[in-house]
Amino acid sequence: MSETYSYLGPSGTFTEAALAQVPEAAGKEWRSVNNVGEAFDDVVSGRSVAAMIAIENSIEGGVTATLDALANIPGLRIVGEYLVRVQFVLVGRPGTALDEVRVVNAHPVAYAQTRSWLDANLPTHGHIPSTSNVAAALALFENDLADAAVAPPQIVNHHDLEVLASDIADNANAVTRFVLVSRSTHLPAATGADKTSIIAELPSDRSGALLELLEQFSTRGVNLSLLQSRPIGDALGRYRFVIDADGHISDERVADALLGVRRFSPKVLFLGSYPRADHAPVEYTERYDDEVFVEARDWLRGLLSGEPGA
Repeated sequence: MSETYSYLGPSGTFTEAALAQVPEAAGKEWRSVNNVGEAFDDVVSGRSVAAMIAIENSIEGGVTATLDALANIPGLRIVGEYLVRVQFVLVGRPGTALDEVRVVNAHPVAYAQTRSWLDANLPTHGHIPSTSNVAAALALFENDLADAAVAPPQIVNHHDLEVLASDIADNANAVTRFVLVSRSTHLPAATGADKTSIIAELPSDRSGALLELLEQFSTRGVNLSLLQSRPIGDALGRYRFVIDADGHISDERVADALLGVRRFSPKVLFLGSYPRADHAPVEYTERYDDEVFVEARDWLRGLLSGEPGA
C-alpha cells in the first residue's frame, strides 16, 4: 500500500505548494480534502501518513480551526513546518471585464487579506465565502452567483480562467506557515534551528496565572514565537494557550521549561519538536547552555549523595 499525504485542495492551493516542499512526499499519492477536519481524520484513521495544514498567517495570526483541532484530537504530532508566500489575483470566466464584477468568491482568510484592494477597486462588491482559494475559483464554473474570485496566481495553470487583476494582496510580504501533522511519535533530530509546540491550560482564572505560565520559559531563556489563546469551551474565562518555543525538547533549557509547565498546568499537550522552516539558528545567552543545566544537576546529585566537595 502506497503512502498518502492529505492537503487542502483542490489542486493549485497554497497548501499543495507547501506539501511540494516535503521531500518524503515526492512521488507519493496526494489526497485532496475539503477542510481541516477531513485532513486530520485521514491521519487518525490511517488513510494518510500525514496531512499538510495551515496553522498561522503573518497577517491574520493563528488559524483557529487548526489550533482547536490540534487541542481536541489526541495523538497528533507536528513533524515539520513550511512557509509559503501569499499572493493573490482576481480571476473571472473568459471574457469577464473588471468593471462587470459585482460579487466575489473568496476564502474568508483570502478575503481579509485583499479587502482593502477590493473596497478600493470594487466598492460595491458582495462576498461569497468559499472553503478554499481554489474552490472559490472553481465555483465560477458551477454557478453564476459570483462574477470573479480571489485565487492563487497558479490557478490559471490548472483551469480556464482569466486574470482580471494581479497583486491584489493588501500586504505584499504576507506569508502563511504550514505544518505537516502525523501520528508518528518519532522526534526529528535537533538541528540547532528548531521549534517546539505545546498547548497548555491555565490552572485557574486568576490574576497572574498567565504570567506564571510564561515565567516557565523566560526564567530558562526560552523565546516564544507564538502565543495564542483559545477558549476551552467549558466555561467563560477558561483558556488554553498554543505556544511555539524556540528550541528542541532535547535542549536542556527547553526540557526544563516543559517540566516547569507540566508542574504548573493541569493539562499539557506536546505537539512536537521539529526544524524551523527558515533554518534560522536559535539564539540564547550562554548561561542557558546545556552544560549549565547538566552541571547544576550534577552538583545537586553530589549534595544528595554526600560527595566530598559538592
